[in-house]
Amino acid sequence: MYKKVLLTTDGSPTASNAVKIGSALARSVGSEILLLHVGEPATGKQVLESTSAGIEGDVQMISVEGDAADKILEVAERENVDLIVVGNKGMTGARRFLLGSVPNQVSHNAHCSVFIAKTT
Repeated sequence: MYKKVLLTTDGSPTASNAVKIGSALARSVGSEILLLHVGEPATGKQVLESTSAGIEGDVQMISVEGDAADKILEVAERENVDLIVVGNKGMTGARRFLLGSVPNQVSHNAHCSVFIAKTT
């Protein structure tokens, strides 16, 4: 069904919950897992290493800097993933109103299926 699944994280507790849900789904169907961090490069490696420690099996880790939704979509297309997993929580308040939520932007623009995990 899903050969390659992209899990996304910014290192937050809600993103970690989404990764747990997504990795369980990916493992249950035998998918390859890619773990993506979008954010500060200096912390990206640390976030990816600590997050991947909770995932069983091999995980390909990718860290990029830029707009979260744009980079998630870019990596998903470049890596030809079948499913993107994002958490339902992230930005709040005025920033979310002005920029839109990452899950909303990803779900409306992805070339593949998107799973929005309820993280709270």
